[in-house]
Amino acid sequence: MKRINLFTVFLFLSTMTIAQTAPPADLGSIQQNFKKLNTLGSVLYVAAHPDDENTRLLAYLAQEKHYRTGYLSLTRGDGGQNLIGNEQSELLGLIRTQELLAARKIDGAEQFFTRANDFGFSKGPEETLKIWDKEKVLGDVVWVIRKFRPDVIICRFPTTGEGGHGHHTSSAILAQEAFTAAADPSRYPEQLKYVKPWQAKRLLWNTFSFGSVNTTAADQFKIDVGTYNPTLGKSYGEIAAESRSNHKTQGFGAAKQRGEAFEYFKTILGEAPQNDLMEGVETTWKRVKDGESIGASIGIIRKNFDIEAPEKSVPALVTLLSKVEKTSDVYWREQKIKELSELIAACAGLWFESYSTEPTYAIGDSISVNTQVIVRSAVPVKIIRTSLLNYDSDYAPVAYANPGNISRNVLKFLNVKFKADEITQPYWLKFPHGIGSYNTGFLDETGFVEQKTLPQNLQETVYTDFNISNQVIEIGRPINYKFTDPVRGEVYQPLEITPPVTANIVNQDYIFNARQPQTVQVKLKSFTQASGDISIKPIAGWKISPEKIDFDGKTKNDEWTVAFTVTPTDNKPKTSQLEVVTTANGKLFSVGLRRIRYDHIPAITLFPPSVAKLVNIDLKTAGKKIGYIAGAGDLMPEALRQVGYDVHMLSESEIMNTDLSVYDAIITGVRAYNVNERLTYEQPKLMDYVKNGGNLVVQYNNNAGLVVKQIGPYPFRVVNQRVTDEDAAITILDQQNPVLNYPNKITQDDFKSWIQERGLYYVSDIDPQYKAVFQMNDKGEAPLNGALITGDYGKGRFVYTSLAFFRELPAGVPGAYRLFVNLLSKPGNAL
Repeated sequence: MKRINLFTVFLFLSTMTIAQTAPPADLGSIQQNFKKLNTLGSVLYVAAHPDDENTRLLAYLAQEKHYRTGYLSLTRGDGGQNLIGNEQSELLGLIRTQELLAARKIDGAEQFFTRANDFGFSKGPEETLKIWDKEKVLGDVVWVIRKFRPDVIICRFPTTGEGGHGHHTSSAILAQEAFTAAADPSRYPEQLKYVKPWQAKRLLWNTFSFGSVNTTAADQFKIDVGTYNPTLGKSYGEIAAESRSNHKTQGFGAAKQRGEAFEYFKTILGEAPQNDLMEGVETTWKRVKDGESIGASIGIIRKNFDIEAPEKSVPALVTLLSKVEKTSDVYWREQKIKELSELIAACAGLWFESYSTEPTYAIGDSISVNTQVIVRSAVPVKIIRTSLLNYDSDYAPVAYANPGNISRNVLKFLNVKFKADEITQPYWLKFPHGIGSYNTGFLDETGFVEQKTLPQNLQETVYTDFNISNQVIEIGRPINYKFTDPVRGEVYQPLEITPPVTANIVNQDYIFNARQPQTVQVKLKSFTQASGDISIKPIAGWKISPEKIDFDGKTKNDEWTVAFTVTPTDNKPKTSQLEVVTTANGKLFSVGLRRIRYDHIPAITLFPPSVAKLVNIDLKTAGKKIGYIAGAGDLMPEALRQVGYDVHMLSESEIMNTDLSVYDAIITGVRAYNVNERLTYEQPKLMDYVKNGGNLVVQYNNNAGLVVKQIGPYPFRVVNQRVTDEDAAITILDQQNPVLNYPNKITQDDFKSWIQERGLYYVSDIDPQYKAVFQMNDKGEAPLNGALITGDYGKGRFVYTSLAFFRELPAGVPGAYRLFVNLLSKPGNAL
């Protein structure tokens, strides 16, 4: 017998990281896989963010042309908005990563990233590339090109700025430089320990028509990607809509498009195509030495394929596998062995998957993994062994159970066990990082270099060796946890490996306004038998009591809460970091637990640092009771409760039918006038509230898709203008405005230490009955005065603000607290 090793680590990871169970084995998938097996070409698409990719083109390239197709998103979209929840920054990046993977499962492409962090909107590539650290991110792009080896690279955006966002332009600049650098052995030579230089045939720009910007031209190379695929029963416009609609955080649900649809391309580097995207590239088996006979064999097998009995093709496919294994081109040999082995399993009716018996294990626990196997044809299949690939060590068998023949259509169970030795923290969040990029450099030193541009962690994988037609074929399945939900049915979620005990601090920020103590509560959860203690690291300028709290005899899933008293030791304004340290079973940990759950993506688990901010500020408040109208999702209510406000989330019934005058202020959440259609009907009641003496504070809205024609009592227009420099100078236009003087005197010091941006979607065409409070601008741009406007209406006050309070308050920015409290504090509403 001959034993064939199915995967190299990279080839396995680049595809299986998005898998939830066994790949589809229906006749349509088998036919598509035959076509892919006979195609040797690859295309890499490059852009800046999740949702930048052209899903219609990706689907066409992957499923019509059958090229190995990848999307390299330079960032994970951390700086974007969130229309379905209140997660921001890194948490949003985690969600958008999974949305991309969900999209790729539909359009058939693979997904990659660089270490670059989406730090928010950038107006130009100079700023972007400086913050990202251009050379490091360029190295990641070069790495992906050398690993993926694309014949053609396609950019979504040009280097000349028509893409608008500085990240967009930067993605094109980096792709253009990487096109040449990837082929140069003197560039990033440290990578050559793992990969070889690679020269793509051409670099193209996929020109576009977005709104008023049209970069397409009649003389550009074009492809009709509106083709209908009868095997799939869909056009690529339909597939693209399904793929793109996974970007739910961005509100990108898309209508299905049918009929011809052209994509246009401009050649940036390399030979310009005249008639075909792959012109000058051999994409058949002629590409490899002695490959013509393999291509011929595939043609014969396809011609003789019996849709009523796919298993009849198995002997010929196994013979073909032995030929493919002898080809000299390592890259295509390993890629095609993977594809062919799965095709053999599908034709043989061989289905199997691996899943843990429990959803969560702690470090040191023994993890029990079941593998279910069934053969639903007459093809004789025998299990030789099951084993585990652990990425901390060389490939080695861990355990065996119940090998032997498999009876037709009889489910067989196998089992392997291994020891949990590392928490399942997303690899790019394991170490602290700066504003511009994640810290993934450690991967080179720890042997995880293969992982550094992949969408998520390397998964523990169970491999099973099958004897099929006297060939031993090894196929792997990633380990997930499987359970049955009474509503959703069978559900797969990633396996969680945790510390023995996690410690979640109840609040993200603790705001101190005097030398009065506050109670800091910590919620602990054990995931195994544990004993130890919990403490807060000493902090200069703060007194903490008690020094530590012991715990003993905790068992799996125990939860308990402890409390510390924290007191500032002087009245000086300051911001400090509080860190909780847990000693469990003799080892130190300082992480909490965060789970993110949405139905359209797999469950996400991470272990954020167990830290909080202590902010000692000079803050006066006036008014107490706040009504809050939810928008697209933010953390403002929690932040306001931290400084003593009674925040009540208002329902439509309460807005329409109750006395709103009991509220000292009413706030609308971010983008409320974009996402809350009921505000069309609630708006008159809110205007009456202001007219009768109320104080309405409206936070920023997008200029597209407003549900009302006029947000305030007098006209103004929301426009796509912003100030992205969080340190941009502030000019005060209306020094006597109450929002600058009551109850806190606002000065330039209050604009220090802001994060990500000053504000977004400012207003213009401001009615004279409003007063503009500030003027500001990014470097080299005209001043903007639409960040904050106030206007008296009847007995009350209307405030519209585009300042990014929704970022600043949850981050504990002192001056932002002082200013926002002033917006809520209409003179006469004193406590």
